[in-house]
Amino acid sequence: MVYPPLQQVRQSLRVKWYRCPIETSRLHSLLQRSDRQGWLQAGGHLALWLTTGGFTWLCWSKQWWVAMAVVFYAHGIVSSFFVGVAPHELGHGTVFKTPWLNRAFLYLFSFISWWDPFDYASSHTYHHRYTLHPEGDRENLLPLAPNVAPTFLLQMLTINVFTQKGRTFGKGGLIATIVFTVLGAIGKTGDASIPSNEWLTALHKDQPAEHKKSIWWSRCLLLGHGLVAVAAIVSGQWILICIISLPSFVANIVAYSVGMTQHCGLKENDSDFRKSVRSVRINPVLEFLYWRMNWHTEHHMFAGVPCYHLKKLHDAVAGNMPEPRGLLGAWREMLDTWRRQQSDPGYFFDTPVPDQVRKSSATAPHTDEQSIGELAPRGLR
Repeated sequence: MVYPPLQQVRQSLRVKWYRCPIETSRLHSLLQRSDRQGWLQAGGHLALWLTTGGFTWLCWSKQWWVAMAVVFYAHGIVSSFFVGVAPHELGHGTVFKTPWLNRAFLYLFSFISWWDPFDYASSHTYHHRYTLHPEGDRENLLPLAPNVAPTFLLQMLTINVFTQKGRTFGKGGLIATIVFTVLGAIGKTGDASIPSNEWLTALHKDQPAEHKKSIWWSRCLLLGHGLVAVAAIVSGQWILICIISLPSFVANIVAYSVGMTQHCGLKENDSDFRKSVRSVRINPVLEFLYWRMNWHTEHHMFAGVPCYHLKKLHDAVAGNMPEPRGLLGAWREMLDTWRRQQSDPGYFFDTPVPDQVRKSSATAPHTDEQSIGELAPRGLR
């Protein structure tokens, strides 16, 4: 399908989003950022990564191979939530009250996970402005397949080597990531028949200044991880490559299982976030690793609210929201929807919402309601 240029979309597409009613004073309170809370979330995740990485090195140095395998697997689980999860919230600029702390952690976590924060800032700005309206948002292009193929799940459970880019923003497994980072370093995006590549090409044409930053970031990734490899080999500490450069490709199954629930199987081209976004209930440990993005409908509705306030936001608007799914319930819903889409491509899961407010119009949106934090690059402000 051929889509219009994004500059044209910005001029012509106006989505009148429905947002659940909330007292202005309550919303203003929830929008407040906190360095203390930021350190608990970002610093806590980094501390956990350093701990699992440190124990991996210790077990390797002592040649405790079984213990090393177990703790390295845990290190992979912790690291896999750096891929698009930690950089997502830090990219919004809402985690810390102090701006430079957001940037410092954003670049650190993006480096570890081979993530591109510049292309993503452009993509995710469009994603929030035009959620699942494909002419303006192809970050997640429906229909999304909840992949449960044995070869795919084996990689998700072990080492993600061969998975490819597809209909979502990202680079795929280890090989695809290295290939696309090399291409990115020379300003290329790869085969435009791949939807995620087509989306990147459209973004680069629309935001050339961010594309230049992306090129330099790709070069920094190659240089930085190359230096890690050289230092590890020269020093004889080859395990450092596994601890620093590779863990985000290990044990991806947990991050995949929660990340797929955000939009998979839902409705596109709708002005009600409750129809296009899904919130799920998960345990506190997983919620911490996922940076509270399980409250995803609430995040889209009021994207300027820091992640550590999303549960409070949910409580404040719960009366006008669909009941959050459990993780298993969400997957049953997605798999059933995907099966039905094989014979009826236009089918989607129509999330039930409270009838009394489904068609009501919110009052003129306040600036706080429309805020997406500091996400938008200069060219999209």
